[in-house]
This record gives sequence, structure tokens and C-alpha cells, in this order.
Amino acid sequence: MSATLTVDDPTLLGFAEEVGETGPVAIVGGQTRWDIGGESAGEPRLLRAPEGIVDYKPEEMTVQVRAGTTVADLHVALAEKGQRTALPDRGGTVGGALAVGENDIRALGRGRVRESLLQVRYVSAEGRIVSSGGPTVKNVSGFDLPRLMVGSLGTLGCIAEVILRTNPIPAVSRWLHADRVDAGTTFDGLLHPSAVLTDGSGTWVQLEGHGADVDQQASILQTLGSFTEVDGPPVLPEHRWSLSPSEAGAFPASDGDLAFVAAIGLGLVFADAPQPLRRLDPAVTLINERMKQNFDPTGRLNPGRDAGRK
Repeated sequence: MSATLTVDDPTLLGFAEEVGETGPVAIVGGQTRWDIGGESAGEPRLLRAPEGIVDYKPEEMTVQVRAGTTVADLHVALAEKGQRTALPDRGGTVGGALAVGENDIRALGRGRVRESLLQVRYVSAEGRIVSSGGPTVKNVSGFDLPRLMVGSLGTLGCIAEVILRTNPIPAVSRWLHADRVDAGTTFDGLLHPSAVLTDGSGTWVQLEGHGADVDQQASILQTLGSFTEVDGPPVLPEHRWSLSPSEAGAFPASDGDLAFVAAIGLGLVFADAPQPLRRLDPAVTLINERMKQNFDPTGRLNPGRDAGRK
């Protein structure tokens, strides 16, 4: 369900006025993923989305936040009530994280970004404020526009404000590491790990929850290999690759010299080289083109970016 809004919020109205109705525009966040989907074209006006937490309801586990707010600032505020979101702690803004659609490496425990977005308010290519979704899933019907906006790279609308699902910060969180242990076998042997990572030679596991449950899962790990507690995950290489879970589990398929960290079960890989461009199915390409035409017929939103290339 979506609707063009008549709002009296001066912040949203001001942002809509900045976006306007004509001329190419691009929204700048933290520029931490600025090269994903290709380079900007047409010398767009660079704008920043509004900032700040509008409303936080810890008892309902939702937060209403402006898109220009940094993920770090949001998580600091939520941590005061013992909560967090699914957004990745890799720098950047809330709107940028949603536009890129990058899951956190601990998404098995935190949830996936697309599933955490309950409501989105964005400025359309016509300069109108549009709202879709709602603070509770049971009250939402019709086309799931919020999920479409996740990963769209700002090419369908300029995200202004969102409502996100939050989740509790677990009582206990531990990272463990072992060499020469199969990451897939480790993943299959555990009950709901928060992360299972591998660089091809070592395996890292994050266990979260109540102390007794974490201890029990840690004891299972010792039957799989010589796991020892470490401070955290490995350093992630610069470039994010999006693959199917099966492709990520078998990564790398050919180049044995490629440094990488793969998140098992997520289809998420970080490597020290960019992901090669993939040929999309012609039907998918056609759907993307028609969607872009419907949302942005003049091609003014984030020109040059292609969500199919990220």
C-alpha cells in the first residue's frame, strides 16, 4: 500500500523541495558504497537526506528515523534500551544502507535488511512525498514497496524517512575461530549461529543468546574442531560480492589467489577485487527497465546507477 502524502512536517517538505521536479539529483550519504552500481552520470545535484530519530518505541521494537542519520548514531541511541537493527555497522547512513541493501555479516542473528524495513517515506521523481508500508506488518496490504526500495540504489525514489524493526541485543555474544574446519559443516552443526565466516582456511563463528545456550553451542563447536575465543570477526576486504548462498559456500570457484571472507548462509562475500559484471536474464532486465520507467520516466534519480549491476 502506498500513497502520496499531504504533510505538514517542515523537514520532509524542505527535502521534497530540494529534490524538486526537474534535473538530475543524487543523494549523498557517507559515500562508503559510492561506487556500487556504476558511476554517477549527468552531473546531478548532490543532496543530503534529513537526519534524526523521529520516534522510538522500544516496547514495540520499532524506530522511526530520518534517512540521513548515520547507522552508528542510530545504534548508539538504540543500545541505551538494549536494542539494535539489522543495518550493517560498516559506516554510512540509514538511507544509504537501505539503498545498497547490504546485509550485516551477522544477519543470521540480526535479521536481513529487507525484512527489517516496515515503512518508507520517499520523494518521487515528481517531487512528491510518498509513503508505503506501516509500523506493523499486519496493517499493511498491497504491493510491498518498502522491500522494492531496498537495494534500488536511489534510482526509484529519494528515501527520506523509514520505520525499522529493532531486535534485542543478546545477553552474551562470543566469537570463536578455528583453522582447517569446514565452514559448511560448522554451519549445519549449530542451532541458529549469528554468523559463520570463512576465508578459505579459517572459520569464524559468532554465538549469541543466553549464557547457558551459548555455552552449549560452544561445546558443539569443540566436537567440530579446535575453536578458541577471539575478539571478533576477520577484517573484511573492500569489495562486496552478491551471490547465491550455494555460490558463496563454494567461493572462490576459480581464482585461488583472491583474498575473501564469505558469510555462510547469506550469499555475501567480501573480496579484494570488484565482482565481475554478470549478465542478467533478459526477463529480469526488462522488468528492471519497466520499473525504472514507471518510477522515474525522465531518468533524473541517481542517473548512471544500475541496481542490476551491484
